[in-house]
Amino acid sequence: MTVESLTSVRELDGRLTCGVQVRLLWRPVDGRLWVAVVDTRTGETFRIRVHEDEQPLDVFNHPYAYAALRTLDADAREIEPERARPLSRPRLERAASATGR
Repeated sequence: MTVESLTSVRELDGRLTCGVQVRLLWRPVDGRLWVAVVDTRTGETFRIRVHEDEQPLDVFNHPYAYAALRTLDADAREIEPERARPLSRPRLERAASATGR
């Protein structure tokens, strides 16, 4: 993993509730948008990529509901959508402006 790949991710929104940290993340290099979830009490973590036809804030606000609809890759601890692809730039800009960042 390069230094650029570590620093090129922007957090668009985040929250910590009852020990569960949820973050909406965007990688401008390839347009990927995903939600990362960490349960600080149990140590469980997972990530969900946001589909083109999904509202990023819906996935951010309801990550467990979206996780239930996806299959879990136990090795990567990433929930892989069946049709993952980069989001369009206008859609990313709307997501960023909706979060105030």
